[in-house]
Amino acid sequence: MSAPPPMSVPPKAPPRLKVAVLISGRGSNMEALIAACAEPEFPAEIVTVVSNRPDAKGLDKARDAGLTTKVIDHKDFQSRESFEDALHSHLEDSGAKLICLAGFMRLLTSRFVERWRDRMINIHPSLLPSFKGLHTHERVLEAGTRFHGCTVHFVRPEMDDGPIIAQACLPVMPNDTPDSLGARVLVQEHRIYPLALRLVAEGKVIVRGGRALIDSPPPDTALVNPPFSD
Repeated sequence: MSAPPPMSVPPKAPPRLKVAVLISGRGSNMEALIAACAEPEFPAEIVTVVSNRPDAKGLDKARDAGLTTKVIDHKDFQSRESFEDALHSHLEDSGAKLICLAGFMRLLTSRFVERWRDRMINIHPSLLPSFKGLHTHERVLEAGTRFHGCTVHFVRPEMDDGPIIAQACLPVMPNDTPDSLGARVLVQEHRIYPLALRLVAEGKVIVRGGRALIDSPPPDTALVNPPFSD
């Protein structure tokens, strides 16, 4: 009587990238990342949500999702450096290997940014390098540009600077207001932030020469505004 064939052992899934999400407010983009990480096959997991403001509404959303939260109030520290030292210590203790800034309204020093170089990403509501800073939707409308959008990028010491991982572009409509344009951009933010996190977690992004290179090039298409008429 022949022996039964050996049982096959399914291959182990690769470890998921441990992510810290930093917020200061409602955590809208954080929610998009939470939803993505809740999928079993997603290659990243959120190990901590940190806010520099104890009243940030996103903290309750994170707790409702069963995530560990931490408040490190910058007002409790005498210097920016001491605040960042406390933040860095918590992030290391959490096991996080990547930081996702999601509406974190604190400028970080070069010292902190270099500690997390190529391990910290941010989302900005414009097509960088254009319209860095605040009030991007108002400024886009004032400038009369035909396209607007959002960008996920690696963080560098300069504000809203760093290698670009992903962008979404949408046309500016003739009747757009800052609110209506911002609402449409936000929808795209919620799409590309999880995409960018997935690409980084899967090791598909290489930073070289100040650029983030993706191993799957985008399709060769063009967007035109106003569109060609028949």
